[in-house]
Amino acid sequence: MPAIVIIPSRYASTRFPGKPLYHLSGKPMIQHVYERSKQAMLAQDVFVATENKLIYDTVKGFGGKAVMTSERHLSGTDRIAEAAVRLQEAGYKIKSTDIIVNVQGDEPMVHPDMVDEVISVMDDELASMGTLAKRIEDAEDIFDPNVVKVVFNEEGFALYFSRSPIPFHRDIFQKTENRKQKTDFFNLSSVFCYKHIGIYAYKADVLLRLSALPPARLEQIEKLEQLRALENGFKIKVKETQFETIGVDTPMDAEKVEKCLSISL
Repeated sequence: MPAIVIIPSRYASTRFPGKPLYHLSGKPMIQHVYERSKQAMLAQDVFVATENKLIYDTVKGFGGKAVMTSERHLSGTDRIAEAAVRLQEAGYKIKSTDIIVNVQGDEPMVHPDMVDEVISVMDDELASMGTLAKRIEDAEDIFDPNVVKVVFNEEGFALYFSRSPIPFHRDIFQKTENRKQKTDFFNLSSVFCYKHIGIYAYKADVLLRLSALPPARLEQIEKLEQLRALENGFKIKVKETQFETIGVDTPMDAEKVEKCLSISL
């Protein structure tokens, strides 16, 4: 199925205003995301969806494609849905069964193979959406609410996403949950917890239907927009990846990415 990448990129970040334009290794962050997404073998095209003229002009300036969207969107899902509609209105052909990939605009280390992996997940006709997960290798991540966890069934379909440790390994975790240094008291090899990697593939019609739905109860509790899909009966197929990314939420995160990029260059 044809697939395009749409990168939601918002200027008005609460913790890091203007971060898409922050320079890493001589390039604005959004350029790193765009160029890495362009290297994916299965993506036919890449666009940036933004509410900000500076970001729009920057993308156009390095030869990329961009779409202006509303300032009112609260999620990347809603932003890329509007972008898809605007592209259709402009004559870009997107069929209901085509695949739209959401690559986060603050993931400058996204690997092109991750884009291909999430597109390939959609070969399963039962999948309304696809996403990626990586087995947790740092025990502290299990208890970190900023690291989203996912559990999935034998066929790879997501059962739940949470900021809490899931599954809760009762015989292991209950012995350590009241200790200050939880992670010093168990062997990580005996624990099966997966970190959710926030890249998504949607069937185009599913994306538009999701964006038209109000925020769901669990979504509001956990502050995880993918729970809107699960609560409304959409099936999310999860593929395990070996790749890791570092999302940029703060200037401190940007410093970590800068170091990683300098090593890889």
